[in-house]
Amino acid sequence: MTEKPFSLVLMPFAPEFDDIYKLGIQETAADHNVVAERVDEQFYSETMIERIYRQIDAADFIIADMTGKNPNVFYEVGYAHAKGKLCTLLTQETTDIPFDLKHHRHLVYGGSIRRLKALLATELEWLKDEIAKRSTNPYSVEIQKVDSILVKTTTADEVELTFRFDMFNNTGRKAPDIEAIYLHTAAGWKFTQNGAKCASSNSSTKAERHFIRPPVTRLVPNSWAQIEVTGSKRMWSSYTGKGKPKDSYTLKGYLLFEIVTAEGIFQEKFNLNVTADEFPF
Repeated sequence: MTEKPFSLVLMPFAPEFDDIYKLGIQETAADHNVVAERVDEQFYSETMIERIYRQIDAADFIIADMTGKNPNVFYEVGYAHAKGKLCTLLTQETTDIPFDLKHHRHLVYGGSIRRLKALLATELEWLKDEIAKRSTNPYSVEIQKVDSILVKTTTADEVELTFRFDMFNNTGRKAPDIEAIYLHTAAGWKFTQNGAKCASSNSSTKAERHFIRPPVTRLVPNSWAQIEVTGSKRMWSSYTGKGKPKDSYTLKGYLLFEIVTAEGIFQEKFNLNVTADEFPF
């Protein structure tokens, strides 16, 4: 990482975004010793898309304004996610963040530059800490994707969430052996992995913890592995006599991903805001 972290800013190149970029993003970044730039203010000889690819690769993290659902911005954010980059999404309206991206970090500033500056100030400090941690921590984890669906019967509504986690070792040293992986959740969740039920017990951190089989015993330097698990929770049942069935359910909260090794415990907390319906497309 450079002395000052570099953030590539992805957003529409339109006049109505000039103050948001200059005052809301770039000025706030400078106040927190972060260099924030858009490619349209850089000098380069390659095509713009090639420059964007190179700058995403070079960036310590990405700040992307999704307001207006600009297709170019969506495409660029998709490339950044595929490259495993830290991405913070901005939007003036929550509806501009599609359901399959809501599990990623996002800030809703409602068109207010003052609110954007306040939210981004806190976010930038988290991003800098996360970069520093990833350079020394042998295990870091990201949610690559969350798929949701609502399964309805005449007697019950059950939500199913399929999580795809990416595990990284971004350091130059071999990671310690993985002894166990746990997923800590609220009560009422059941998990399966590759079709097999995951064992569960009480959690000291949340209500329940679920045992997840590690995909590898360790991660060598600069390597990656992936885990996919499916969680289910009953949202309504005719047998309880409480509430009414719904066409969709929104689940908000957090889960904790925990890797236990001989050298210590590594944890990642993920905030979730997922809506499950019967036809999630």
